[in-house]
Amino acid sequence: MRIKIGSCAMLLMPLLAPTAPAHTQQLSEPEHAIVSYIQANEQASNDLLKKLVEINSGTRNLEGVRAIGKIITEQLDDLGFQTKWIPMDEVKRAGNLIAEHPCPAPGKCGKRMLLIGHMDTVFEKDSPFQHYTVSGTGNGNIATGPGTNDMKGGLVIMLYALKAMQAAGVLKQTDITIVLSGDEEAHGEPATISRRDMIAAAKHSDVALEFEGTPRVNGVFYGSVSRRSSITWRIKATGETGHSSGIFSESKGDGAIYEVARILDAFRTQLPEKYLTYNVGLILGGTSVSVDSEGISGSATGKDNIIAPTAYVSGDIRTISNEQSDRVEAKMKAIVAQHLPKTNATIEFGEGYPAMAPTEESRALLRMLNEANKSLDFPEMPELDPMKRGAGDIAFVADTLPGLAGIGATGEGAHAPGETVDLSAQPINTERAALLMYRLSKVDANADLKSLYPATSPQ
Repeated sequence: MRIKIGSCAMLLMPLLAPTAPAHTQQLSEPEHAIVSYIQANEQASNDLLKKLVEINSGTRNLEGVRAIGKIITEQLDDLGFQTKWIPMDEVKRAGNLIAEHPCPAPGKCGKRMLLIGHMDTVFEKDSPFQHYTVSGTGNGNIATGPGTNDMKGGLVIMLYALKAMQAAGVLKQTDITIVLSGDEEAHGEPATISRRDMIAAAKHSDVALEFEGTPRVNGVFYGSVSRRSSITWRIKATGETGHSSGIFSESKGDGAIYEVARILDAFRTQLPEKYLTYNVGLILGGTSVSVDSEGISGSATGKDNIIAPTAYVSGDIRTISNEQSDRVEAKMKAIVAQHLPKTNATIEFGEGYPAMAPTEESRALLRMLNEANKSLDFPEMPELDPMKRGAGDIAFVADTLPGLAGIGATGEGAHAPGETVDLSAQPINTERAALLMYRLSKVDANADLKSLYPATSPQ
């Protein structure tokens, strides 16, 4: 059920005390104004989404990413943010957009918020999937296009939540930093450079809100308090070569291909644990092996009657915490080190994305979001199983501050041609994001969210 503006008395929402939240179904006067603005500007929001989607911003289309950044910069300038573009030429990426809205009276604007998002998509200039279309007649409900939900729809939600707060006269009393990366889908390495500004912003923020997709399963919207890591690994194996009749002999040993087969089977049987997945994405072996610089294609030569002297295999691991990553990597290294006769193998791990482990602080933030849902007469959002979503930028700051990993658009088919966004969900997701940010700005700056929104809070 949607809120009908004017259907109930407008009550001023009291400042949240550090001891207990204001549990109420009522919206304050500024909150009514926020919701009213979002509902009145639904078409304008969708028009901006179309404009962004029609600009190709594949990660390696640097000019396209910069064009998206220019549009968003203009929007944020109009909202009173101090914006700057940080070039990332040194890691061969377009750059990051940083926008700051400092509190006019430091310490009097509630929680300092870090808003996170990205301007790039997985669809490069050579992709056949390039344009925005809407199904049905008129405005329709489903829009299709590259990045509609991952995450240009989320960028529009963030912008219109901020616009609504400005229209309600409450944006001025906030402390917000926005960091939008231009390379989330394939971040520039090292991350110490490409995520430098995001990590720095986290050090002077209290909570992080990432405008990646809001998941919906069987009609139920979910909140995300964790994201698993995504770490690549590469194994190179060598062995003695010679006529195939000598395989497994004392002089020739087992060959490089049997060595990687041993390693992979040991991974399969010895690594399993909760929240861990490990995948093999590419394998090559033979007399010679060649792999491209990106590690996504290669070639091999060999003959059936020659023992393969070389082999290559790559894949990824995904973990729930950085501690689990360290433990699993150590186990993989130990397995690789147990060589078959006359073989050798080494394993290397890529930089990848760290994990965002679930914390009670982040769960308190989700409970706060659900208080906003209750006030809007929206259903409660359960906590999403971290196995159901991938890695993301928020994990780079998860060790510093609590956060929600997805309060953006809702759609289907992210990263695949035919990606969609549910336009009817855009105002819903915008309203709850805006109310959450407004209420965070009203919380005492030193308040403990776990105390304000404990796990035993009445629902």
